[in-house]
Amino acid sequence: MVSTSLPGGTWTLGDLPVTRFGYGAMQLAGPWVMGPPADHGGALAVLRAAAELGISHIDTSEAYGPHVTNQLIREALHPYPDSLHIVTKVGANRDQQGGWPPARDPESLRRSVHENLETLGLDVLDLVNLRLGDAAGPQPGSVAEAFETLVGLQQQGLIRHLGVSNATPEQVAEAQAIAPIVCVQNMYNLAHRQDDELIDALAEQGIAYVPFFPLGGFSPLQSSVLSTVAARLDAAPMSVALAWLLQRSPNILLIPGTSSATHLHENIAGAALSLSDDDLAELDKIGR
Repeated sequence: MVSTSLPGGTWTLGDLPVTRFGYGAMQLAGPWVMGPPADHGGALAVLRAAAELGISHIDTSEAYGPHVTNQLIREALHPYPDSLHIVTKVGANRDQQGGWPPARDPESLRRSVHENLETLGLDVLDLVNLRLGDAAGPQPGSVAEAFETLVGLQQQGLIRHLGVSNATPEQVAEAQAIAPIVCVQNMYNLAHRQDDELIDALAEQGIAYVPFFPLGGFSPLQSSVLSTVAARLDAAPMSVALAWLLQRSPNILLIPGTSSATHLHENIAGAALSLSDDDLAELDKIGR
């Protein structure tokens, strides 16, 4: 059973029911998402806490570490309950300087899918997102060759569902013309609203939108309006930011990351905050 006690309720990714409040595993790796965590036991504890709380959507990538977060997920949670769905992404590697060079040629994509299967201990990946663009954000260009490569792996039975990440609206449409997608994973938060039209269009199609950096990423959200609303509600600004996302559209799925079980509980409590129409109208001004 998928938990209905977490804020936001549930959503269905293709045929996979998941909690709208999920967990992003990126922060479990070392500094700047490189190397092992400083607290190995603590990393396992937060993953187990997420599962015990009923979170059924965990986001990861073989590039995190690299290899680190997938190995931690397997150590903490394997064999996985049927209700738990692990989403990964391919299309970028890590270099020794901590960069994210693209790896979207067919050979690299096939290798990455098989590496994810191996490190996670799975025979089939529930959902694979094709990471596009670069560290600066989405970049224009055709996705056909890369996406068709993943469709081929899907047809082989190695992937259940497909999505795209760091994509322009045109790339989303191009991917959809090749094969169905069940989610788009882009940067989006109160201060970065470039995908408003895309979110609404996807909602009409029953496709999930999964914002990464929902709290601003490596530079936390800072806004006097956000601080004012949070003070009025006697809540933390980051709690208000998470709650706003869940109330922004029913197809938005949250994957905030943390390496602390205590912080995980705080994120869940924060996302459950109820915002009034006046609160929402005030917050809506931030990214406009």
